[in-house]
Parts: sequence; C-alpha cells; structure tokens
Amino acid sequence: MSRLIVILMIFSTIYGNNQIPGTDQKRPILLRGGTLHTVTGDVLEEHDLLFAEGKIITIDEQIQPSPETDVLDIYGKHVIPGFIAGYTRIGLTEISAVKQTNDHSETGEINPNVRANVAYNPDSDLIPVTRSNGVLVINSAPSSGRIPGQSSVMMMDGWTWEDATLKHPTALNVNWPSMRFDFRKNAKKKEKEQREEYNKSLREMDLLVRNVRAYHHRKNAKERKAEHKQKTDLRLESMIPFIVFKNPIHIKANDVRQIEAAVKWSNKHDLNIVIVGGRDAWMITEILVENNIPIIILGVQTTPRRRFEPIHTPYKIPSMLQKAGVHFCISLDPGYPMDGHVRTLPDEAMRAASWGLTKDQALRAITLSAAEILGVDDHVGSLDLGKDATFFISDNEPLTQYNHPIKAYIKGREIDLSDRQKNLWKKYKEKYRQLGKLSD
Repeated sequence: MSRLIVILMIFSTIYGNNQIPGTDQKRPILLRGGTLHTVTGDVLEEHDLLFAEGKIITIDEQIQPSPETDVLDIYGKHVIPGFIAGYTRIGLTEISAVKQTNDHSETGEINPNVRANVAYNPDSDLIPVTRSNGVLVINSAPSSGRIPGQSSVMMMDGWTWEDATLKHPTALNVNWPSMRFDFRKNAKKKEKEQREEYNKSLREMDLLVRNVRAYHHRKNAKERKAEHKQKTDLRLESMIPFIVFKNPIHIKANDVRQIEAAVKWSNKHDLNIVIVGGRDAWMITEILVENNIPIIILGVQTTPRRRFEPIHTPYKIPSMLQKAGVHFCISLDPGYPMDGHVRTLPDEAMRAASWGLTKDQALRAITLSAAEILGVDDHVGSLDLGKDATFFISDNEPLTQYNHPIKAYIKGREIDLSDRQKNLWKKYKEKYRQLGKLSD
C-alpha cells in the first residue's frame, strides 16, 4: 500500500500542472463594449456585461458602473459562453499508455456506485491544455464494464474535486452490448452462441432493473423487527435515482440496432435515457423524436462506419439530426488519442458548420445544448441573467481557426490560460531570440 502511494505521488508530481486556481470574485466586473454571443438570442454588438459574485447581473448597451466596480474595456473583442464537452475522461486519465495515470476503469462489469467526481484529478495537465481553447466545463465519465458508474459535470478549475464539481451525478453510464455478429464460417463462435451472449446480457440488465425496484420497495417497507429490515446494498442503492426516480441514464450505442434496442429497453422499463455515440442515429431520427431521446455525438471529424457510405457522412450527421428535430450536442470519443485532444471540441463544431449547420446552431451544440442534456443549463451554456459567469473573451468570433481566448472566467473566477505547450513555445522562442535567429 505504501509503495502504491509513493508511485501515485511521483506521477502526480511529474504529470500535475503547477497552475494556481482562480480566487472567488470579490468585486463586480464590467466588460464594456464587447460583442456578446448570448446563444439564446441575438449577437449583441457593443454591449456591456456586468457580473458579480460569480453571476451575470446585467446586460445592456450602456451600464453605469459603481465606484467599487472594476471596468474592462473589450471593444472589438467577443464574449463567448464556455464550451462544454458532454462526454470525456478528463481528470480520470493522463497518459492512456501509462496504466498508473488511468483511473477511469474498475474491476467487474457492474459498478453503478462508482463516482467520477471523487476520482477526478484537479492537477491533471490535460485541464489547462483543454481550457486554454475555451472548453471550461466537461462531463467526466468512467468507462469500463457494462455499467461503468456515474458521470459528473466538472468545472475546469479548483483546488479539489469538491471545488471543481458542478453537478453530480450527471447520469448513470451504460455500455450497450455489442450487436455486431460474426457470420463468417471460420468465426470463433457460432451465430447462435453470439446471439445467446447478447440475450444473456440483456436478461441480466432486466433482472438488475427489477432488483433495484424490489430493493427500493423493500427498503421503504415498515418492519416491526430490526432483523427483518432490508440490508443495504451499495450497488442497488446507487441505482435508485435512475431506475425509480428517472434520472438520466447515458447509454453508449453507435450501431443502429443498438440504438433501437436501447430505446425499446428504456420504454419497457419506463426509463429516461440519452444515447451517447449515436453514429447511426441519422437512420432512425423518427424513433428518437417520438421518444424524445437526446444524442451526444462523439466526434464529427471521423470516417464512415461502412465502406459504402459517402466519406462526408459523419460531417453531416449534426445537420441531419437538426433538420429532423433531434436534440443533440457534440463531444469527442474518449480513449487514445482523444483524451488529450478535448481542446479540439470547437473544431468538431466547425466541421459540422461547414456541412449543413449554421454557425449559431454549431455554437449551441457545444454550449447550451450540451448544458441542457447534462442538466446544467440553469448554470452555464449561455450569457443570460442569473447564470454563472462562465465564459471567455476572445479577439475573434467563435468557431474560427484564429479564435484565441485571451481571458476566461469560471463562476466569476479569472483562470490561468497558460499551458504546457504555450510555456514551451515561449521558452524556445526566447532561446532563438538569444541566439539572434529571431528579432524582438
């Protein structure tokens, strides 16, 4: 045990970032004359935004500041809500190839009591790299087994996981069983065995749902004798909010048959689900709209799932879902190498905008729509009165390659936008300046 602690301390020292979290806002701040991308309404040019105690107080053309208000002139600059990554492993992994830096998986198939926020590492070096491109809020999710555990919405700033937690739980995560059967003659398992494995997984999930409801009923039953009371079961207890009280269940499913099966399963048990992945969601939009099931798209800039599909099919999926009326947001598929590339989230939205979405729709897909699906739209996702002051100031409009965040706030706390790459760039720029190969 002591050896494990030493190893963890070494890795936290090597791979931990050295940035100091922002301090709570003490004085009101007025942003004067900027272009505000509200997401919920029009783009407001040359408007002022006042925020205090971490909340947006007023938005108007001209706001008269009080003597204790700090004024920041941002004429020609853009104020943009913090981007939200709807499904990641940020804080649960550092380097996928180094086992000691991964804390996203547990032993066993059924782990509904696992909490992502408790395992979240606020010193991860991936955090400053990600937020330096405007991604200020993420949903961190465990990933192993049939039921990996509960995901958490985390802010990209804080001394501890308690400081960083915006909402827990976001959802119970389920990895839907594979429905891709191998029909080749030399397949390791016959078709009948493969189908039986799938049906067995489904029966186990059905039994688990029934057990949770029976456990909840038994737990609430009044017993005269103490020895008759239901003993606590952590796994069943942790599933009550999702099975009995219908909190969201995020089901990871990409194949059209998986999505259809997940929808039928949710209807059978009267559950509230969100499809994560949804690569084939464009094929069955009517079912998704009819059942009011949102989609978290994992990656736009990818290749088609089938050889006969046009190469641009993944680029057009957001547009097809938008036209069909499906509620969706855009995120990235966790795992190597994308765990370290969550900062490219706006690039995914840009690609969708070039293949059918308007820029406003693409911006909404990584801000307010993500917040709505994650259940945090009363806090973040848009520039509205009463919401958290979680946004960044950029020298250019959003969803452009030359967009460059110059200041960022999370709940009114100004955060450090430096990162490892920026520091190395400055270091070696100075090296070549001293060698006379760069001019001042």
